[in-house]
Amino acid sequence: MLEKSDVFPPGFNGIARYRIPGIVVTPKGTVLAYCEARRNNSSDWGEIEVHLRRSTDGGKTWLPSQHIAHKAAHIEGNPHKKDAAGAREQTVNNPVAVVDRDTGAIEFLYCVNYARCFSMRSTDDGVTWSKPVEITATFEPFRKKYNWKVIATGPGHGIQLKSGRLVVPIWLAYGNEGDHKPSAAATIYSDDHGKTWKAGDLCLPNEGDLGNPNETMITELSDGRVMLITRSVSQASRKIVTTSANGATGWSKSVFHDQLWEPICMASIVAHPKGVLLFSNPHTLGLDKAGEPVPGDRGKRENLCIKLSRDDGKTWTINKVLEAGKAAYSDLAVLPDGTVLCFYERADSIDCARFNLEWVTKS
Repeated sequence: MLEKSDVFPPGFNGIARYRIPGIVVTPKGTVLAYCEARRNNSSDWGEIEVHLRRSTDGGKTWLPSQHIAHKAAHIEGNPHKKDAAGAREQTVNNPVAVVDRDTGAIEFLYCVNYARCFSMRSTDDGVTWSKPVEITATFEPFRKKYNWKVIATGPGHGIQLKSGRLVVPIWLAYGNEGDHKPSAAATIYSDDHGKTWKAGDLCLPNEGDLGNPNETMITELSDGRVMLITRSVSQASRKIVTTSANGATGWSKSVFHDQLWEPICMASIVAHPKGVLLFSNPHTLGLDKAGEPVPGDRGKRENLCIKLSRDDGKTWTINKVLEAGKAAYSDLAVLPDGTVLCFYERADSIDCARFNLEWVTKS
């Protein structure tokens, strides 16, 4: 089975560009698909909101779009625009949902102007949301290592560990205000169902060969360890992998994974109840005229593939093309019946693909 649907098509509701997809499935089976709604252009900076669409039939059809963040006092300030219009812009960026199986609630984190972080909660499967609470202070401990100017959650989704802990990957940049590099990556976590958040260790510093780690995906392995897979700009042109026993501290030495190519693009990972891991990313490398890989070069954002691992991500034995043409950021989720959802950027829209493991494994 492979089915595809437009969720945020070009020009939908008068938005210039939808980007940065995230998707989760609630304990009741409701699908929440969310993204940045870039109102005037495709830039990372500008007047940006977070919009969400719900599906109650497993991603086959979608309810009307909701503007869910930032529903509070307007926070102005685009450092890339010095005119009055730019100064009035509010950039709401990097939305991340985390499903709490214990309470049934959905915790939702996002940033404003890459400088402040907020959290809100839904207890009715994403129909309504609580008033946002600022949690920027959570990021202050990272200043001991990097005096950050920019912060961002995710993007994509966070996870709840078997212990009940909620974990969200984050990245921060510590160059000039508004710049997204140099950068480093880490996690924040909550042990009280999202009431408070704490900073973990800075597990992916910009050191050695790592090269500006930033957008990071997370999953829990079969033995309870937590694995991060991180985007970077490196000569290896591969994703970075590190693991921890608790998702916050004691991270292993970071390594490049040779099978996880890096076109400098957000990826996603999800654990399937059948005991396998699934990974999505454009499977491309920068090539020279002779067709040979160029170290540190940017591959094209196309050829979105689904990879499958049966050994906790040590090896990825299957690589199946989901979208051969233009495709970029993606996020993965699994329905209660085992159907997989991939919410991904295709050309100028954000689409949702539904497929089962049989589609992935069929040659």
